[in-house]
Amino acid sequence: MKRIGLTSWILIGLVVGVTYGKLFPSHAGVMATLASLFIRLIKMLVAPIIFSTLVVGLAGAGHQRIGRLLAKALAWFWVATAAALVIGLGIANTLRPGVGAMQAGSETMPPLATPIPFYQQVVPESIFAGLANNSILQIVFFSVLFAVSLAAIAERHRQAADTVLQGLRGVAEAMFKMTDTIMRLAPIGVAAAMAAAVGKHGLGVMGQLAKLVGSLYLALVIFVVLHLVVMKVFAGIHLRATLKALREPLLLAFSTSSSESALPKAIHSMERLGVPPHIVGFVLPAGYSFNLTGSTLYMALAAMFIAQATQLDLSVKTQILMMLTLLVASKGVAAVPRASLVVLASTCAQFGLKVEWIATILSVDALMDMARTTVNVLGNCMASVIVARWEGALPKDAPLYTGRLPPEEKSVPSPHAQT
Repeated sequence: MKRIGLTSWILIGLVVGVTYGKLFPSHAGVMATLASLFIRLIKMLVAPIIFSTLVVGLAGAGHQRIGRLLAKALAWFWVATAAALVIGLGIANTLRPGVGAMQAGSETMPPLATPIPFYQQVVPESIFAGLANNSILQIVFFSVLFAVSLAAIAERHRQAADTVLQGLRGVAEAMFKMTDTIMRLAPIGVAAAMAAAVGKHGLGVMGQLAKLVGSLYLALVIFVVLHLVVMKVFAGIHLRATLKALREPLLLAFSTSSSESALPKAIHSMERLGVPPHIVGFVLPAGYSFNLTGSTLYMALAAMFIAQATQLDLSVKTQILMMLTLLVASKGVAAVPRASLVVLASTCAQFGLKVEWIATILSVDALMDMARTTVNVLGNCMASVIVARWEGALPKDAPLYTGRLPPEEKSVPSPHAQT
C-alpha cells in the first residue's frame, strides 16, 4: 500500500480545516492560536537557515561573484514586478471590479504602522536584533558582508575560514533536519489556519467584494501562466517536475498566508531541482523584499478598485504614474507590518484616492492574501532559476531540465555542495 505523502496530508488538513471551521465557528480563536504556534515554529528556522546557507554558498562561490549575482537578481526582480503591475492594471481596466461594488466606504481605516526608512530596513544596528526579529533584509545584508569578508581572508587564513565554513555547514544541515521534523506538523497547522479563517469570516466571506477577489485571482492566474510560459520557452524548464517539487511550499504559502512558512521548504525544493545552493540561498531571501510580484499586482488592482468605487476617473498618464510609484514603493517594505497596506495607503493618498476604502477591502483581504502570498513564493523560486541560468550555473542534467526528481528522502539540501 502506497504511503500518503506530506502534500496529500496538507490537502487533507485544508479540507478538514474548512469543514471544522464551518461546523464549529466558535472555536476560531483556539484554532487561530494553534495555527499561530505552527507559524512560530517555522519562523524560528528562518534566520539561522538564511544566515548559514547564504554565508556558506557565497563564501564558497568567491567574493568576486557576489556583486554580479546581486545585479542580475535585482534586474529580474524589476522586470517581474513591472509585468505584475501591467497585468493588474490591465485586469482592473477590463473588468472594472470597483464599478458599483458598494454604495459607501465609511468604514474606519485601521491604524497602520509608520513606514520604516529604507536604510533602517537594510542596515541593522545589531545583527542579533535582526536575527531576533526575523528581519530578512537585515540578515541578508549582514550575511553578504560576512561572506565577502570570509572569502577575502581565506587566502591568508585558510584554516580559520574553513573552520567557520565547516561549522556553518553543520548548522545548515541541522536546521534542515529540524525543518523536516517540524514539517510533519504542517497538516495540523494548515487545518487550524483554515478553521480559524472560515470560523471567523464564514464561507461567504467574499460578500459584495466577490468581483474584486475574482479579478485578483484571474489576474494572478494570468501572471502565473505567462510567467511559466516564459520559464518554459526561454529557460527550458520541465514544468510538471518543477511544480511537483514546489507543491508543498506553495500549499503552505496558500493555506497559511505566510511566505516565511514556505521558505525552508522552498529552498529545499529548488536545491532538489538542481539550482545551486549559493544562488537559492541568496535569491530567495532577497526576493522576499524586492520581488513581491503577487503583492505588487494586488496593490495595482486594489488602487484601481478604490478609484472606480469612488467614481474617480484616472487618466492613462495618471495610471502609469501610479504604477511607477508602486513599482518603486513596493521594494524593500517587508519589514513593515501589513506592508502592502502601508504602500497602498501612501500611494492612494498621493493620487487623491480615499484611503478609508482600504478598510472595506480588508473584509476579504484574507482570501486575497492567500493567493498573492503563493504567487510571491512561486515568483521568487522562478527568479532563482533565472539567475542560475544567467550565471551558467545550471547543469544540463538538473532535474528541472530532465524532469527526473531525485527521491525525496535523498534530497535533503546539502550546504556541502559547491559550484
